[in-house]
Amino acid sequence: MTDAGIRTVDDFPGGLDSCLEAILMVADQPQTADDMARVLHVDIGEVHEALERMRDSYASENRGFELRRGVRGWQFANRVEFEPVVAAFVTDGQTARLSQAALEALAIIAYRQPVTRAQVAAIRGVNSDGVIRSLTVRGLIREQGIEADSRAALLVTSELFLEYMGLDSLDELPALAPFLPAVADVVSAADLADETERTDL
Repeated sequence: MTDAGIRTVDDFPGGLDSCLEAILMVADQPQTADDMARVLHVDIGEVHEALERMRDSYASENRGFELRRGVRGWQFANRVEFEPVVAAFVTDGQTARLSQAALEALAIIAYRQPVTRAQVAAIRGVNSDGVIRSLTVRGLIREQGIEADSRAALLVTSELFLEYMGLDSLDELPALAPFLPAVADVVSAADLADETERTDL
């Protein structure tokens, strides 16, 4: 921010803590203190102190979420105690048809797997965290492995997905175009780009 010669974290309401909250709220994967310190142009020690202070504050306020530190960094997550509440909300009307957004995300994961959340969002052109969370709770997709470069979790379809689709394997997936033509065009373009990149190499 200071590169633009305009503002520092202290110029924003809530200062460093609020800036970190804003970043973590939109991040689709855990963020390291080092990365956030670099983006905000502050000392990494200050970021560590702020994150720990925020974590303790949320815990003392009995929030439904927590600030969690994992191997890959910091992220907001639902507190374990509230998993039944979240599951009940997401799976309410389990037999109801998936939304258009969920269908798009599921199609991208099915035909491009394994993919990261960021890749799904890039193909759809919008943040897809909500629909991915819904698909995960419904048991249609799951995490499998980590992408080497970004360290982001890779998403794949589940056995339940195959069961719902009436398939024995992913090789039996039908053509995508008749169901989601717009997504099919984007997926095909992405496949072509990947093939071109491999050819260039």
